[in-house]
Amino acid sequence: MNRWRINVIVMLLLSLMAKGQVIDEVIWVVGDEAILRSEVEEERLRAQYEGTSIPGDPYCVIPEQLAVQKLFLHQAVIDSVEANESSVSHQVDMRLNYYINQIGSKEKMEEYFRKTSSEIREEMMTTVRNQMIIQQMQQKLTADIKPTPADIRRYYNSLPADSIPMMPAQVEVQILSFEPPVPTEETERVKQRLREFTERVQSGSADFSMLARLYSEDTESAKRGGELGFVGKGQLVSEFADVAFNLNDPKRVSRIVQTEYGYHIIQLIEKKGERINCRHILLRPRVSATDKVKAIERLDSIRNLIVNDSLQFEQAVIQYSQDKNTVMSAGLMINPNTGSSRFEYQELAPEIAKQIYTLKEGDVSQPFVMMDQTKNREVCAIVRVNKKTDVHKANLSDDFQTIKAMLEQKLSADFLHDWILKKQQTTFVQIDPEWQGCDFEFPGWIHEN
Repeated sequence: MNRWRINVIVMLLLSLMAKGQVIDEVIWVVGDEAILRSEVEEERLRAQYEGTSIPGDPYCVIPEQLAVQKLFLHQAVIDSVEANESSVSHQVDMRLNYYINQIGSKEKMEEYFRKTSSEIREEMMTTVRNQMIIQQMQQKLTADIKPTPADIRRYYNSLPADSIPMMPAQVEVQILSFEPPVPTEETERVKQRLREFTERVQSGSADFSMLARLYSEDTESAKRGGELGFVGKGQLVSEFADVAFNLNDPKRVSRIVQTEYGYHIIQLIEKKGERINCRHILLRPRVSATDKVKAIERLDSIRNLIVNDSLQFEQAVIQYSQDKNTVMSAGLMINPNTGSSRFEYQELAPEIAKQIYTLKEGDVSQPFVMMDQTKNREVCAIVRVNKKTDVHKANLSDDFQTIKAMLEQKLSADFLHDWILKKQQTTFVQIDPEWQGCDFEFPGWIHEN
């Protein structure tokens, strides 16, 4: 679209507004794209709800942020960069479920945003899609930024002493854990309870969502009557997904489904293409105190073999551990926040942090009981401390990867800053005079005639 056409569009919109025929208004035009006042208000409202800090006047900061986004989106079109629609849909479902959970219900969410849930979803799809495209575009632009070890050393040596970050105390841990066996009679008790729920729902004497609120041990979905929100098959554990996606009658209740989390019954709410919304009730069999004691005694015997050098910790993990997330890495725990094997103490489960705090490198803890947060059930475990580092200033020997990441982040930020400044010079930009009085981060938006 050329400059003449954009000017005509802007003048037409302003003319219609003057006649009281348009509620919204165009405040910026970047290339072929307009930025509306309503977009700025929506971003301001979203930031307010999510508690996101805006560094300055929102009516200056937000339009400029939107303008920068449009520069990257324009380049993405040129370079044929697109988002994966399945990933977009997955992210949107997660955000919608988060909003509903935080606000209280779908109806309250609609009231807060003053839109229907389908309108909120459609707008969120656009927002998330654009975010993914922008991220991919930025990664493509900075893909060749790969500092050498010499670059990293020079960067570190150039840092002022007060700019070198302090590294927190960290620890590297191996774990061996298993679940105490559940008695057969306890499993049957849970199944019978779920059969009773099914009979009550299908006879019409009880509502599935009401039973979920009262009895389901999935505490988050229980608040919503067991509702999970729209999800794809890949977002569910396979045993649950196989049953849920084969349901067709919303009035019926599924057979009992066993997963790693416990035992479920499921009720279909709605299907939309490759996604499904359903309710479930989860019950977990209880482990008796006697069985916990037996599991602790078994772990104690394993620990004695390790401490007496009759068995390597890694071998013990392969033979006995039931933690599928660590068994293939010889028990080495991986920090989900960083992808590394190092943890700060507060990032570990409280029970593990308590056990290892006084241990030295190479020590193995006494057996203990802890809560598996993923499955929300108790497991028995022992842990071994591989490495400990105290609080210290970052150095090239212990923290090379951290310093490398700092340099990569700096080089990427500098590159993208310069890229934006250059892109401004080749992109048509028009800003409503009332929105020009800002101290912009990138001063090249207003071109001198």
